[in-house]
Amino acid sequence: MVETVISVRTARLGDETGIARVHDEAWREAYRGVIPGRELERMINRRGPAWWRRAIAGGTRLIVLDFAEAVAGYASYGRNRMPSLDYAGEIFELYIAPEYQGAGLGKRMFEAAQRDLAAHGYSSFVVWALAGNDRGLDFYRRLGGRIVRRAPEQFGAETRERVAFAFG
Repeated sequence: MVETVISVRTARLGDETGIARVHDEAWREAYRGVIPGRELERMINRRGPAWWRRAIAGGTRLIVLDFAEAVAGYASYGRNRMPSLDYAGEIFELYIAPEYQGAGLGKRMFEAAQRDLAAHGYSSFVVWALAGNDRGLDFYRRLGGRIVRRAPEQFGAETRERVAFAFG
């Protein structure tokens, strides 16, 4: 019998290529048709392995979903970046590679980030999701998120709405 090890762990140097791959694939899956094509490509291309290597080396709170020694997802989080929202922490990004979605692994990543936020004093937090990313919006609703803010987000000449979900 073959045993597949799945774990959530802190990102380390060497993970940057896997994180960049997940970022590329998950963003294309989530935002194609939502973010204008040229803007989406620009946003994906600026987050290659070198960008993620700097984030890891710089101490960004970044965890990965390790599926049989390959990066299958990632989450980054920390202090809430919008002081007008009365929540201490924020999950900045949480993405799972498309081939691993729908198996409960996103929830596992979310819960790991939530525990680490709480361990660092951030018992309440927000997560922003882009309107039009129905899978992401449904995910945060199923986890018990409450919509507490809507705000415009500019993508080139076009504007989209982003939605803040609160937890805790």
